[in-house]
Amino acid sequence: MDLFDATSSERESATYDAPQPRKGFFTDTTLCIGCKACEVACKEWNQLPADSTGFSGESYDNTGALNGTTWRHVAFIEQLRGGAAAAAAPEHASVVHAEGSRWLMESDVCKHCTHAACLDVCPTGSLLRTEFGTVVVQADVCNGCGYCVPACPFGVIDKREDNGHAAKCTLCYDRLKDGETPACAKACPTESIQFGDLDELHRRADERLAKVRANEHFHDASLYLRGDDDGIGGGGAFFLLLDKPEVYGLPPDPIVSTRALPQMWRAAAKAALVLVALTAAAALGSRR
Repeated sequence: MDLFDATSSERESATYDAPQPRKGFFTDTTLCIGCKACEVACKEWNQLPADSTGFSGESYDNTGALNGTTWRHVAFIEQLRGGAAAAAAPEHASVVHAEGSRWLMESDVCKHCTHAACLDVCPTGSLLRTEFGTVVVQADVCNGCGYCVPACPFGVIDKREDNGHAAKCTLCYDRLKDGETPACAKACPTESIQFGDLDELHRRADERLAKVRANEHFHDASLYLRGDDDGIGGGGAFFLLLDKPEVYGLPPDPIVSTRALPQMWRAAAKAALVLVALTAAAALGSRR
């Protein structure tokens, strides 16, 4: 089924529990060389406007953050320190040595959450989950309300300045329908961005983490959003990090912002019933 041509009822019933294996990204930051090929490929394929090419003051990061027209963002984190941390093994490309400092580089993207708050709050059905388990925005259905923007715990989704519609990574939904790899993963020269069935990526990431931790300088390496107890039910995009998530600008304990909606609706329903009962009682009392 092509969800972009589906009826509203078909869109609402579409979940990642479809027969199609769930697809996703595993981003191994130890292999990132900061080339930004993923940023360029994403913009070219999705016909997104270019960012500023000037210096932002944040190392070599000119894009700054994910937004409505930047769906891949390569972050550069400079850590000026000496000692063992600066003497890391050379096979980890993300660690660049320069006079006792190291650079951590990470290509950030939408997490395609299992429990997606942006999808929960969308009033028009513009946001939907595809047969691949990804979350996408239909620009022609979006009314520009912006409810999804503060709902995202990662600050991923944003409104485009040119048309006011919400926009973010679609994991190249149009390419997935044709059996193709997303543009960013296709362009990555070091395979830092890996695409595939999520279960297979989990297995691959576990093996890679064990290998990285075997290096005495990277005992603290971890998989971010790998499990289903991470606050969003697991990420459709997850990452191998060499430092704490907050160092990369990622929330250490993300929580889906709509987690309390069921309780809120139940409380509202109870309050409404009490109000109706009180109103009816008052009306009967006035008649007497």
